[in-house]
Amino acid sequence: MVGPIRPQFVLFGSSIVQFSFSNGGWGAILADLYSRKADIVVRGYAGWNSRQGVQVLEQVFPKDASIQPSLVIVYFGGNDSMLPDPLGLGPHVPLPEYVENMKKIATHLKNLSEKTRLIFLTAPPVNEEQMRKAFSGVMRENSRTNKLCQMYSDACVELCREMDIKAVDLVTLMQKRKDWSTLCFTDGIHFSSEGSKIVAEEILKVLEEADWEPSLQWNSLPTEFEEYSPYAPTRVDTKKQL
Repeated sequence: MVGPIRPQFVLFGSSIVQFSFSNGGWGAILADLYSRKADIVVRGYAGWNSRQGVQVLEQVFPKDASIQPSLVIVYFGGNDSMLPDPLGLGPHVPLPEYVENMKKIATHLKNLSEKTRLIFLTAPPVNEEQMRKAFSGVMRENSRTNKLCQMYSDACVELCREMDIKAVDLVTLMQKRKDWSTLCFTDGIHFSSEGSKIVAEEILKVLEEADWEPSLQWNSLPTEFEEYSPYAPTRVDTKKQL
């Protein structure tokens, strides 16, 4: 354990989370903004679905931990939405089970503490043509489509409405940009720096608008060791400390 203790923001989910510090990722953006204010902790597992997320809940978020996260940002859905594999393998999770899994995740996290806040990210859209080229020979053609992403995204948004959870509807928000399909992805699925900017901006918007007490907006949190130091450098022109 490293001190002083700061608020802990945990990012939990599949590859969208695991790669959130790559390519100017949204996790890195949050970590930079919340430097000296909160610790951004990544628990991302590429290829995982909501079923696997449920299976490790107690290991990743033990109920008896002495310190519980102030915020958990959850993403599952893209892998769940893929078409079933003919051999019964692969990450597909039927829509009703996906909803139930996300409900279990939400319930577990809500019970960690009265101050643990949640944001769910929905499945984002995909660039189907770019994805086919990037994953040729790896992923069956048309196994992951925008139509399927929309279905799982809508279900996630509805669950969040029922459970009073903040949701970021990525499939809708990203497609508001006319050039979303060409600028937002590295391989048709995972975010480029431009795609991550959209994700980070929407998360920050939620944090700004939420009526949570205490607020988790970055400028409302104290800066660690902000007090005056006689060792701080001074400006040459004014002799004042920087």
